Amino acid sequence: MVDQKKNNKTGNEIETAEEGTPKQPDQIVYRYTCWALGAGFIPVSIARIGALMAVQLKMLNRLSLHYGVEFSENRGKSIVTALLGSITADSLKQGMLTKFIKTIPVIRLLAPLTMPVYSAAVTYAVGKLFIHHFESGGTFLDFDTRSAKNLFAELLKEGRTMANDFKNRYA
Repeated sequence: MVDQKKNNKTGNEIETAEEGTPKQPDQIVYRYTCWALGAGFIPVSIARIGALMAVQLKMLNRLSLHYGVEFSENRGKSIVTALLGSITADSLKQGMLTKFIKTIPVIRLLAPLTMPVYSAAVTYAVGKLFIHHFESGGTFLDFDTRSAKNLFAELLKEGRTMANDFKNRYA
């Protein structure tokens, strides 16, 4: 088993253990992204948010173990909440259109079906962001959400594409 390198969709190099097989950090993110996709189907908002937070914290714990970084649950919660807050603030700009669209009965019924993709995309983005942070020598204590905001937004787009592809393949 020889380590190889290839480019992902964004042009970044990723290491693979064998031809086409991602290394462990990517496998961790993929596994928890799948769990988040499932958590997105929970119909009660508060339960869905709690499940999503639990999935993401467990993923961060596994990634920190892989990189030998001390895990801090409280710091992890703070970081994830700040990251979600940054995308929520951007989403509010589109809020009026969303409110109007949700008044259309058929779309209102279909809106909850977008939550699994959103949950998976956010989890993917959080995981990939922390892989990047840990590989550059970072820890939970020196994570700066403000400087990570642009990369997080980019990874969120990548995560949406991946989650939609996954949903279309298996739905």
